[in-house]
Amino acid sequence: MPKDILVVDCQYDFIDGSLACGHSEEAVKNIIALINSQPDAKVFYSADCHSPKHCSYIQNGGTWPLHCQAGTHGAEIHADFYSKIENPAQRPNDANIYYKGNIDDREEYSAFNARNKNGQELNQNISSDVLVCGIASEFCVRESVLALLKSGRSVEVPENLLGWVDEKNHHANIKELASMGVKIS
Repeated sequence: MPKDILVVDCQYDFIDGSLACGHSEEAVKNIIALINSQPDAKVFYSADCHSPKHCSYIQNGGTWPLHCQAGTHGAEIHADFYSKIENPAQRPNDANIYYKGNIDDREEYSAFNARNKNGQELNQNISSDVLVCGIASEFCVRESVLALLKSGRSVEVPENLLGWVDEKNHHANIKELASMGVKIS
């Protein structure tokens, strides 16, 4: 039985937009290749989804520039996931995209409690054996992995399927996740 695949925040603002991350274009290509090599795996996508009033924005007292505002190009999942994934069931859709960060006064890096258009939470639908990939390694990927681990799930993180904010911090994060029992591949 193949692992479930969680693709974290492969959205334009994190790839070539206001919070463009290192290795993100390569990560997208590598993630798509992995998904195409496992046509029976269930694929889940998380997506940051903020209003202009979100607490994470610098102008609202947060840490980050404007990013992933609902309805903008920057909030969209990269188009290659729709056009280059061979199995249509594995492409992003209303049932498998889980939105997070849509409560203005709460920062939400982890996808664990993210909800799809049907109101279902990711943690209710993802299996006990999960491969996690996406952007950014030391923030949303990390927090999603930690929440999955805490829930008792087995987690694998392939290094070549990640984008990062800071490469040094990314490598430190990978080392720490490995020490916590995450399989790094």
